Amino acid sequence: MKVALLQFAPEVGKVQENIQRADEILQDTRIPVDLDWLILPEMAFSGYNFHSLEEIQPYLEPTTAGITTRWAIQVAQHYNCTVTVGYPEITTTEPRTQYNSTVTISPTGQILKNYRKAFLYYTDETWASEGPVRFSTSPLGTIGPVTLGICMDINPYKFLAPWEAYEFANTALTSQTPLICVSMAWLCHLSPTELLVEPGQPDVATVAYWVERFQPIVEVSREKDGATYVLLANRCGVEKGVCYAGSSTVIKIEGGGVSLFETAGKSEERCLVVDLSERPKFQVRSGR
Repeated sequence: MKVALLQFAPEVGKVQENIQRADEILQDTRIPVDLDWLILPEMAFSGYNFHSLEEIQPYLEPTTAGITTRWAIQVAQHYNCTVTVGYPEITTTEPRTQYNSTVTISPTGQILKNYRKAFLYYTDETWASEGPVRFSTSPLGTIGPVTLGICMDINPYKFLAPWEAYEFANTALTSQTPLICVSMAWLCHLSPTELLVEPGQPDVATVAYWVERFQPIVEVSREKDGATYVLLANRCGVEKGVCYAGSSTVIKIEGGGVSLFETAGKSEERCLVVDLSERPKFQVRSGR
């Protein structure tokens, strides 16, 4: 399977400009003709850092029927691949409810899944409701069984649940899905100035944290055959003074070991293309 993670720096509220930037990056990328899956960040075109329902209201999109979904349908058909992308959703039925969601489109342009973020970050809580289902574990068309999440989903619930509860990782483990996909707008502790130092290098602390949040899968992998692949599609850039970690990556967990196929830089706008049949480039933790 070949996957692509499109990392870029959307600006809050500049929907058309953000779409244009994503299109430019795709055009500058050598997309393989047999690409299976293109994944974009959380709230990819609206931007993320909204502080109230009033502020985000103009950018809310009706369930699987807004500008993000239309873009995803066109791109899925153009590249003949599945597309997953984040957007701010408002339901079309009463009571109108807002969610931080991802929509997944099949290569033929069919809507496969609308997933709503279950664990909200502080910023989400100013305008969104929790998704009614804790994470999605279901087949995604030709991709097969997948566990879907959005950013904060991989953290302890409200940062109040025990660290070792590992709610998201254990859900993926129970469902035995070989693929895990997380769209993100993950923050980092670096300053805007620090982000510009070696922008092509990942934020190692962030990547290490992500790996740690899948520890239950690492432990179980010591005793079972087959690999689990974790696809983490983050955004980069600075938004209202908030810095994002970039560092999108594809992780392979097998035999108690953790390795990375490739990782984008912390401030790098690029489309990361990974062939899951190839050997990962970096070993994070040795197995058995």
